[in-house]
Amino acid sequence: MINGGFYQKNNDSAPHPSVVIAVDDIKESMKDIVSAGGRLIGEPMAIPGIGISVSFFDTENNRVGLLQPIMDANK
Repeated sequence: MINGGFYQKNNDSAPHPSVVIAVDDIKESMKDIVSAGGRLIGEPMAIPGIGISVSFFDTENNRVGLLQPIMDANK
């Protein structure tokens, strides 16, 4: 399954799609990114009702996002 959303474009929108990868452990994934040569952009931030998110540049300088979603205990 691929999750995602659609948003109205504005003048500040990137000219390309935004890729966000769901992970189980964002802190562990951040360590993996750095050890593989990626660069983190800022610190993780909580998105209420959604999860924890952080962005990074991969080794090809592509901006990518990570998301550790909140696990729904009712599912």
